[in-house]
Order: sequence, then structure tokens, then C-alpha cells
Amino acid sequence: MPTDIIMPQMGESIVEGTITKWLKKPGDKVQRDEPLFEISTDKVDAEIPSPAAGVLQEIKVAEGTTVGVNTVVGTIAVDGEATAAPAKIAPTPSTTKEETKEEKKASFAPPPVPTANAVPAPASVSSDDEEARSSPLVRKIAREHGVRLSQVTGTGLGRRITKQDIMSFIERQSPSAAPVPAAPAEVPSASRPATPAAPPPYPGDLVPMTQMRKIIAQRMIESRRTSAHVHCMYEVDLTRVVALRNKHKAAFEQRHGVRLTFMPFFVRAAIIAIQQWPIVNASLEGENIRYHRNINMGIAVALDWGLIVPVLKNSGDLNFLGLQRGVTDLGERARTKKLKPEDVEGSTFTVTNPGQFGAVFGLPIINQPNSAIMGVGGITKMPLVVTDKDGNDSIAIRSVVHLTLGYDHRIIDGAVADQFMAVVKKTLENWSEEIG
Repeated sequence: MPTDIIMPQMGESIVEGTITKWLKKPGDKVQRDEPLFEISTDKVDAEIPSPAAGVLQEIKVAEGTTVGVNTVVGTIAVDGEATAAPAKIAPTPSTTKEETKEEKKASFAPPPVPTANAVPAPASVSSDDEEARSSPLVRKIAREHGVRLSQVTGTGLGRRITKQDIMSFIERQSPSAAPVPAAPAEVPSASRPATPAAPPPYPGDLVPMTQMRKIIAQRMIESRRTSAHVHCMYEVDLTRVVALRNKHKAAFEQRHGVRLTFMPFFVRAAIIAIQQWPIVNASLEGENIRYHRNINMGIAVALDWGLIVPVLKNSGDLNFLGLQRGVTDLGERARTKKLKPEDVEGSTFTVTNPGQFGAVFGLPIINQPNSAIMGVGGITKMPLVVTDKDGNDSIAIRSVVHLTLGYDHRIIDGAVADQFMAVVKKTLENWSEEIG
């Protein structure tokens, strides 16, 4: 018997998932636990392994389709059974139920009776039309209205031409002004300007949002509507940290097998500041403030297909090496789609790093239900006034970073936010901890 491939439940609160990509096609051999398809949920994007070894016999759910957990999305047959039935692939999501029903009717319907205003159908269909991605219903409508499908822009998956696409095109091409009735013979008829036709769609590709992009959009708007966003920015002399990293990064990687980055320095400085100002690690629950016992540090990770915030749990209990290992692990698993739902839940404070792409600083949106987020700008060399221990001033070239704190003014006052950032600044400028 073939083995069913089901949509897994990626966490207790997750009830559905979207298949974003099949990594195999019907007829391909697969090994047990080999990545078979990719899904996107409201928590994570993940690769789903094959439940058995054999041949992918049928894809029941097409890319771009959202289904509930435990839905059978395909089947795998063992090698001996693979030839028992032809390999099948599900129709693309743009083939709607309405189209499917109408297509069945179209195959048995008599030819339409021509009317006075009908456009004669072309005698033959070009190869371009035959090759256009469309359903039988769409091709039938095109023939009836004398439309070449190569002229129609498809908005379905893979630029497939949907019923709506062809109907909209026909509507735009039809005459927009009704005939003007004849005036009495003794009165000359006035010419009436035709109503201008609807403008054509803007040039370019119309691409549906991915599931992750929809979730990001929803959460950003929700955060803006929920929190009273305020930002403060601090300039930090990072020369000491830069010199320390440059001195130890080769030995650190050789000793521990992990690269030494700047992120754990900023995370550790934030932890020290949170320990002095725990309200920054709190969250609002109705008319109450939840002071969290643990510091669960959200680390924003930029991906080619979006943004995700995995969480380094109990980060206040980790030493510098533990922070570096945790940050590296979360980043690698985010980029390879190996995160689990629990890896992106429970953050109490977030650090984001737009500076890695060259930004001087950013004004990040709070990651709900956090009350604050710290943005790390780019590290650049610039002239600064430096005061020595005797009080003498001089101008020197220093490595500088601009840190921004976005905070919810409903529970964090400006004075508290500034004092929090003053601790972060002092910790980084006078770094004294061992880095391992």
C-alpha cells in the first residue's frame, strides 16, 4: 500500500500550513527522511522529510495551497508498486472549483449561437495560445471572443491565465460607449465623445505574497496599532570591542569551532542593562504588567524570503561563549529551514541588526508582545573627541556604532529608556568580560 504524506502539525497552536515548494516531482525516487517539500506556517518555514523510502507517486496538494494539519498532500509507493498507477500531480491553485465545474459543462455544451454583436471566432488557434498556461474553460472563452491568450497577462500561480484574467481582458477590449440614438431630422445630432476605456494594468509582474510575507505584513501593522512607539538613539564608541574581536577571532574559532561575531557583545550588553531595568523586559497584559523571570532574547534574522525572529531562551544564564553558540545555531537553522515552532516563541526582548547591510541606524518596529527592541547600526570609523584620564581632549579616529531602542511608551518612560541605553553604552565602551 502507498504511504500517505501528511501536512504535519508544527506546534500545538498551528492548525494549517501552506505548501510553498515540492522538492521532488512525481516519479522521483526518495529516501526516508530526505527533504520532500517545504511549508510555511504562521510560525516558521520548514522542510518536511519523506515519511518513507520509495517513489513519489502522487502530489495531491499543489504549491501555494493552504491545508489543515493531517491532510494527505501526496503518496509514496515502494519501488515495486510505483508502476501500478501513473504518477499524478495536483492542479495549480488558480484552477478554482468554479472553473472545474464549468470546464466539465464546456466539454458537453453545444456551440454558442452567434449574435449581432458577437466577434467571429478565429479559424485556428496559434501555437502561442496552445502553450499559454490556462485551463480549458479559459481557452474556450478566448475562442468565443476571438482573443489570443498570448496577449493576456496571467495572475495565477506561474503566470497561469485564470478566468478572471480573460474576462477582465475582454471587458477592457469591448466598446465602452453605447450607440447614440438618432436625433429628429430637423435637428442636427450632436456628436457625443466616447467614454475613455479603462486604463490597462501597470506594466510589470503581479506576484502573490508568500505566506511568510503575509504574516510579516499582518504583524507589523498589528504592532504599530498596539504599541505607542518611541525611539531613542545612542552613539557608542566601539573601538575597544572591535580591537578585542580582531585580536581573538582566529583563536576563538579554532578553539570553539564557531566564528566570533559582534552580535553576542550587543546581546550581553542588553542583558546587563535588562538586569538593572527589568521593565524593558516586561510586557503588557490588559491593565497589568508582566515582569518576566527569564530573559528570552529574540534575534532577528534576515532571510532571502523574509524575516524571522528565533529566540535564545534563558539567555541571561549564558556566558559569552554560550551566547555566541546560541546566536550562530539559531541563524543557521533559520537559513536552512530547520527551526521548530518553539524556537520562535516566548521572546521578551529583541535585537535586530540592520547595520550588517550598511545602515547607519534604523527605527525598528517592536516585536509583539515585547515592549522594546534594540537596533544595531553599522560599525564605521569616524573622528571623535576623546578625553584622556587627565581631562585633556583630542580628536581621534574611532570605531563607532549607533544603537536605537524602540520602546512602548505605555509602560516604558523616556527616562527609563535612556538610562537603559546608558548602561548598554557604558558596557560596550568599557568591555571587561572574558570572551572565552
